[in-house]
Amino acid sequence: MSQLTPEGQQIINAIAQRYHFSVDAVLSMLQSVQNGNGSMAQFSHPEFGGSGQWMRGGMTMIGDMFNNGLKNSVSNLCQELSTLLANQTAIWQPPTIQSQGHGHGQNVSLFAASAGGNWWPQGLMNPNSTGSQNHIRYAYFASIRRLAIEANGHVTLYDTLDHQIGGFSQQQSGGSSVTFNSQYGMVDVQNLPVISIDNVAVTPSGNTANLPPLPTAPAQTAQEGDIFAAIEKLAGLRDKGIVSDAEFSSKKAELLSRL
Repeated sequence: MSQLTPEGQQIINAIAQRYHFSVDAVLSMLQSVQNGNGSMAQFSHPEFGGSGQWMRGGMTMIGDMFNNGLKNSVSNLCQELSTLLANQTAIWQPPTIQSQGHGHGQNVSLFAASAGGNWWPQGLMNPNSTGSQNHIRYAYFASIRRLAIEANGHVTLYDTLDHQIGGFSQQQSGGSSVTFNSQYGMVDVQNLPVISIDNVAVTPSGNTANLPPLPTAPAQTAQEGDIFAAIEKLAGLRDKGIVSDAEFSSKKAELLSRL
């Protein structure tokens, strides 16, 4: 996530206090709403009842299904964060350089904020974060899961898959490969699928074609909808006494683990 400005931090602190959540929990939800392009969020945090999902103008699902008070708080929080992201332009500031060590093979620094025009591939609008170091620069588009890197005069577009990227760095030993931090730890950019090079799409076989349109926001998969529907059906069976509380809790945990 991009670093908050002092004003942005004050806003998040006030929201956390008002909803009686920790600042860490609200920042986690802010990241989820931002990743969902402001229209949805897939989250997992103990203060929100574990794993869940929110869709603007639609459903809100939390792991603690029958805690209606928590469910309403989560729904209202997501809506407020969505509005904040849409209307506030002064909550983010460019990422700052932080030393990561100076030994052989260690990350020496995060990228500084980049300058210049829109050098990234055509069709991509506003990145969530940008940066540069030496002769390499990057632009990260969290909501559509894309990462553009310019090196040696060429721009490569990567699919970031399900990585939630928190920062970039550059390895100085054995080459100048770019790495990033995600929920899976340190990852080399070269392990990501390549979408295009210099605006020319790259297929798995190495052939090229026109760059396919990028999704505007991650959508709920059919599997996720089936899981939530199954949990709701189980809840109905439990209410009718067809299944026990223990059976319901066991099956619910099993279904949520598939998300």
